[in-house]
Amino acid sequence: MEIRNVRKEDAAAIASIYRYYVEETAISFEYKAPSNEEMAARIERISSHFPFLVAEEEGTIAGYAYAHSFSEREAYHKSVEVTIYLDKNQTGNGYGRLLYGELEKRLKDQGITNLYAIIMYPGYGSVEFHESLGYRKAGLLNNCGDKFGKPWSVVYMEKII
Repeated sequence: MEIRNVRKEDAAAIASIYRYYVEETAISFEYKAPSNEEMAARIERISSHFPFLVAEEEGTIAGYAYAHSFSEREAYHKSVEVTIYLDKNQTGNGYGRLLYGELEKRLKDQGITNLYAIIMYPGYGSVEFHESLGYRKAGLLNNCGDKFGKPWSVVYMEKII
């Protein structure tokens, strides 16, 4: 298992991992999965400012994690939103912990102090996963999303590093 910086040629694999979450779950609030080209543009935009990492096992990307601006307002410059997605068949094997561990180290080196995860609630074990890494619930937005004809809430979780 290798945790490394994302590369442009990873876009198709990352788009494929994310497509499942967009099309089959309410974990992502997007309705339409981004194309490989759109994912490549996202990777370029995000990785030009913040870490964007992949977990690679024997040449196959098992998951990815990245940080991006929490808000465009200048006073939030020490705060980021963190995101992680694993291949649906690669959960529960420690890749998420490895990705977030490396992401956290790199963000700390950048002077980031506050990490925020915005998680669909309830469901899928993401809250428990983040709690196991030291995140705490910071707020709940009730029924703020609508996907598959059903309202969904999100929980804000934070970790100070």
